[in-house]
Amino acid sequence: MNLSPDQLIHTYGYAAVLLAPMLESTGVPFPGETTLILAAVYSANTGRLSLPLVILLAAVGAILGDNFGYMVGRFAGRGLLERWGRYVGLDHRRLLLVDRFFARRGPLAVFAARFLSLLRTFGAILAGAGEMRYRTYVIFNALGGAAWAVAYGLLGFELGRAYTHLSGVIGEAAIGLAVVVALAVLIAVFLARKPLERWALGADSPDDLQGGAAPPTGTG
Repeated sequence: MNLSPDQLIHTYGYAAVLLAPMLESTGVPFPGETTLILAAVYSANTGRLSLPLVILLAAVGAILGDNFGYMVGRFAGRGLLERWGRYVGLDHRRLLLVDRFFARRGPLAVFAARFLSLLRTFGAILAGAGEMRYRTYVIFNALGGAAWAVAYGLLGFELGRAYTHLSGVIGEAAIGLAVVVALAVLIAVFLARKPLERWALGADSPDDLQGGAAPPTGTG
């Protein structure tokens, strides 16, 4: 089975847009954000997917997945992550970093987590394991999921529209240049996440937290 985002969109359409962010939010390393962007590009290029529906389904999938992840963390506890997290890239050092983020930033961490790769996948489980108040979690998670879907849905749609417009009025060389520029922008966004994560987590160096005690993540 081909699980590449473009193939998922071509084969399953709206179902892929809903399920990919949902899986990613439950702790499964899955290209939910990439699927959203490509679905928005596909919408601009073909018109076969409605952009408002793409954004809505991505937001719903992300929010539902996060709530499921929260429940897993709440009832299965932190021991699940301590034992199995390393198999999906969440080692002890990263656990400490995410703990520190929730302890320092409070409910806003839930909103920001949607935009940070590591936290988008595992933040919900850790919020549940840290017994964050569910009412607080639901509000900020819904706001973050909606903002994320709108931001990246519009980004993908505008990239798709730009490509379609250029392909009709400019030669192949210019199209290639536009593609390179678009890719450079996307790469810059993804690379910028690393220092952003370091700032959000409040760590001068990830090694600073090795061997340290994880602070509590509950907010009352």
